[in-house]
Amino acid sequence: MLVAAAFLAFSVPPYLTFDPAASRLPPPPGNDFYHPLLVAHVLFGTVAMVTACFQIWPAFRTRHRRGHRITGRVYVFAGVLPAGLLGLYIGWHTAAGPSVRVANLVGSALWIAVTLIGLRAARQRRFGDHRRWMSRSFALSMSIILSRVITVVATIALTPQVNTTFGGSNELMTYSAASIGVWLSPLLLLLLTDWLLDRRKPGVRARAAVAPAH
Repeated sequence: MLVAAAFLAFSVPPYLTFDPAASRLPPPPGNDFYHPLLVAHVLFGTVAMVTACFQIWPAFRTRHRRGHRITGRVYVFAGVLPAGLLGLYIGWHTAAGPSVRVANLVGSALWIAVTLIGLRAARQRRFGDHRRWMSRSFALSMSIILSRVITVVATIALTPQVNTTFGGSNELMTYSAASIGVWLSPLLLLLLTDWLLDRRKPGVRARAAVAPAH
């Protein structure tokens, strides 16, 4: 929650001015819809990230079941779904190249899909499946934070190659670093999520407890 709060405190304020000049993602030339939709995407994404933290908070989920259901509905219908749908538009019109475009489109579509699967499982009272799919949805909600970190690390690592690998184009190097970030962050978080979920299965713990020592 602290990491999410710090990220939002740094990332959201420039978009609250509704000034395209303050945006960290400059609008494509001649596209008057891009910045307003980007602002909406950021605001809905903020709702998703905040409510997602409450969804995975064990004490809140146990003591406030009605609150868990309410924040869950807010997470889906006022967070993930509008943010994900707008993310498809923003991703399609990115200026960061085709690799980032495809990553954004795949990421937004996957975010929507796993969230809807998790919602359907809850409505069918398959709470084990609900927990697994919403854990994956949470991972995708937070992947933007890791993406920024990986992009910074990739930029530092690739900068010495500007005059060789990238033919002197700093812009091409920047796009490549961004591509690494947007592809690698959701992949790592989804793998970590499933690994943690598998480790917490009762059968896994039981087998680990009786495994012979070598």
